[in-house]
Amino acid sequence: MQKNINIQNKRARFEYELLDKYVAGIVLTGTEIKSIRLGKASIAESFCEFNERGELFVINMTIQEYAYGTHYNHNPKSVRKLLLNKNELRKLHKEVKNSGNTIVPLRVFLNDRGLAKMEISLAKGKKLYDKRETIKDRDSKRNLDRVKKAFNN
Repeated sequence: MQKNINIQNKRARFEYELLDKYVAGIVLTGTEIKSIRLGKASIAESFCEFNERGELFVINMTIQEYAYGTHYNHNPKSVRKLLLNKNELRKLHKEVKNSGNTIVPLRVFLNDRGLAKMEISLAKGKKLYDKRETIKDRDSKRNLDRVKKAFNN
């Protein structure tokens, strides 16, 4: 079993401009947490949505079935509830409803007590020219690091 579980959504930083970050708990069953502890989860194409009662859920999060599970195994793509304070939920719901922002999961990790947490962010979608600028900045940084390394050696 791995100690440091850090499942990231690398696509989110490229596709969205991140505004506010929150850490939320996840409601999981027994086999789901066992699979996460083995690192068998993905949040690449997942997103968060509110239901009619104002509760926040993560959709499209994939947790692979536990290999040693029996007929009590979980559904890999089921909808999972996120746990936040009432004030945080109210603020997020208002932001999503009024300004058209979205909530994207950034990473899933285990805290020091062994509980699964999800870092989510209120985000605004980037335009195509913003994405091109991000790629250009990343390439120039890579070239600069390459030149620095060659100069130091």
